[in-house]
Amino acid sequence: MLMRRRDFMKIIGGAAAAWPLAARAQQAGKRVTIGYMGGTADAQTSQYTGAFLQRLRELGWVEGRNVAIEYRWTEGRTERAAAIAAEFVRLKVDLILTIGNEDSLVAKQATSTIPIVFTIAGDPVGTGLIASLAHPGGNVTGLSNQLTDAASKRIGLLHEAVSGLRRLAIMAHVNALSTLEREEADAAGKRLGLEVLMLEIRQVQDIALGFDALKGRADALYVTNSGFLAANRLRITTTALVARLPTMFGSRAWLDAGGMMSYGSSFIDRFRRSADVVDKVLRGTKPTDIPVEQPTKFDLSVNLITAKAIGLDIPATLTARADELIQ
Repeated sequence: MLMRRRDFMKIIGGAAAAWPLAARAQQAGKRVTIGYMGGTADAQTSQYTGAFLQRLRELGWVEGRNVAIEYRWTEGRTERAAAIAAEFVRLKVDLILTIGNEDSLVAKQATSTIPIVFTIAGDPVGTGLIASLAHPGGNVTGLSNQLTDAASKRIGLLHEAVSGLRRLAIMAHVNALSTLEREEADAAGKRLGLEVLMLEIRQVQDIALGFDALKGRADALYVTNSGFLAANRLRITTTALVARLPTMFGSRAWLDAGGMMSYGSSFIDRFRRSADVVDKVLRGTKPTDIPVEQPTKFDLSVNLITAKAIGLDIPATLTARADELIQ
């Protein structure tokens, strides 16, 4: 039986509509544009970016072919993040990728229409970034890092690592997210009977002043998650080494800079997973309809080289549970 031309065209039209957006963009010679708002352009970040790009390629999005990426770096500075977000709005990018609550909140303030996908965000509901994990609302979605949930676990691990720990210093960049995490860390320390000294960092100069205030007053240092502090991690870890202070962080990246311990989700895995969220948005799903993902696995990493340098023996019971030992 002969098929009528009208029916044939309907079938072809329906098939074309079902093609992946990446393939159709490539066929049409058009590119979508992602505004990539990163923290710092360093070797560690390049690993995260590489994981993101690799997963995008697996999903059919090839940089330079059907997707263009505008890279910008905030260096942990809120005013720079605001300028970058405004630039992305002027460029009319199709999507903004952010890292951390601070930059994500800045991007959200800059636009209510351009989709925003955050790769890492601690307690995004508590900080007002989204309405709920199941129904983010608005133009923002991504991956939660559960920072406040993990803070007490980090304090417990640090207490286990440092025999005789009595005085704990907590270094926090002053912002909405750090308030939530430092309160959790402070409460965890006090539950263990520790004397807690809070160091509030507002600008780079405060880091040196904070360490000066710690002399002879702390047995270990806990650093909260912050783009600003991460941008200054070499300064912080180097000074802590000189002061022979055991350190705990929420990201593995700090250990490459000389930090002693970290406990948190795998950033490389999270950047890969964020590419899946970006893919959904670029294919037409609204951010408000994409539930925010939470990490399912946390990794404990211990830098035994740093521990040895400050004269600390990490208990075997702790190293046996570590997912990674640097030695």
